[in-house]
Amino acid sequence: YTQCPGVETVCVDLADWEATEQALGGVGPVDLLVNNAAVAFLQPFLEVTKEAYDMSFNVNLRAVIQVSQIVARGLIARGAPGVIVNVSSQASQRGLTGQCSTKGALDILTKVMAVELGPHKIRVNAVNPTVVMTPMGQAAWSDPQKAKAMLDRIPLGRFAEVENVVDTILFLLSDRSSMITGSTVLVDGGFLAT
Repeated sequence: YTQCPGVETVCVDLADWEATEQALGGVGPVDLLVNNAAVAFLQPFLEVTKEAYDMSFNVNLRAVIQVSQIVARGLIARGAPGVIVNVSSQASQRGLTGQCSTKGALDILTKVMAVELGPHKIRVNAVNPTVVMTPMGQAAWSDPQKAKAMLDRIPLGRFAEVENVVDTILFLLSDRSSMITGSTVLVDGGFLAT
């Protein structure tokens, strides 16, 4: 955190609405928000459990709504412009076996937020990466046969590194993207072009 003075971290279980409300109640002012928290339960459709469904939607969608509401209300109260970036997935735009539908819902939520918050000078976009080599990505795609099947569909022939996604988010947070809102930006190595 020495590279980013003024950044305050808050640790909270985003699946818990009341705990999140309490933890974020005194934080701020916040001008830039990246909704990056997520869970992944890779279950085929006929095997999705209630627990996996509830946790996926609670963290991947409902928490985005709640945290974004808190930040947007603060921006509006201060009359300040702001930017929200939601981290989605290429899986939001293509049916993939065993993938959750929360990211598809997140893309539409991003557009709704952009429409409603734009008049308040708050821009909202989503970043939609392919598999990213985070610990969660490595765990989910460690099987070489499974990874090969996905890599064969990516024209650039590799999964994304964290920096690929971070650089895109930094662009969307910056004034260089001041006319971009309601967009989903692919960081997928060409996966959806195939």
